[in-house]
Amino acid sequence: MIDVLVVDDDFRVADVHAAYVAKVPGTAHSAGQALAALERTPVDLVLLDHHLPDETGLVLVRRLREAGIRCDVMMVTAARDVSTVHEAMQHGALQYLVKPFTFAGLRDKLTAYAELRHALAGPAARETSQDEVDRMFAALRTAASPAVALPKGHSAPTADLVLGALRRAGQPLSAQEVADATGLSRSTAQRYLKQLARDRRLRLSLRYGDTGRPEHEYLLAR
Repeated sequence: MIDVLVVDDDFRVADVHAAYVAKVPGTAHSAGQALAALERTPVDLVLLDHHLPDETGLVLVRRLREAGIRCDVMMVTAARDVSTVHEAMQHGALQYLVKPFTFAGLRDKLTAYAELRHALAGPAARETSQDEVDRMFAALRTAASPAVALPKGHSAPTADLVLGALRRAGQPLSAQEVADATGLSRSTAQRYLKQLARDRRLRLSLRYGDTGRPEHEYLLAR
């Protein structure tokens, strides 16, 4: 579970954003409220509006860093000028979602963040490889990639389930391994894997065993 603080001066909007998130310790409607809440209760992620009544969201981010509060930040705001977007990037905002947006837009951002958290799991001091570093940086981009229209008989949630299993694995998987990871039948997993490969969202390779025919395996396309 990911602990999230929603910071928005519009009470109704804050409640709507909170409803999208599985676990929300609370909401705040000003920078001062947000800082006080985070000093009391650390969270993993802050969904942060830029236009707050007492100071801007980016000023709040600076104050959080100065106070040693290391939560991740996702900007959710109507501010769309390039200077604000650039400054948000400079201050380490992981995502930037422009209002108004659809539920699917926020869902994709949160899914990408969850994938990043999974990629970062484990001892902080452990060493990593270039491939793993690439997967960490790619995690925030993958879920936000443009959707591809699926043919009749295929559903987007099931396709996302298959893609999610491959993201979490971080290595090529066979249809049976995807089925085991998702709870789908092998035939269903195979059908979606083939379609996603045709859409160039996956790459197909062969795994050679000791005996018998080589097994197809799939990896996220880069």
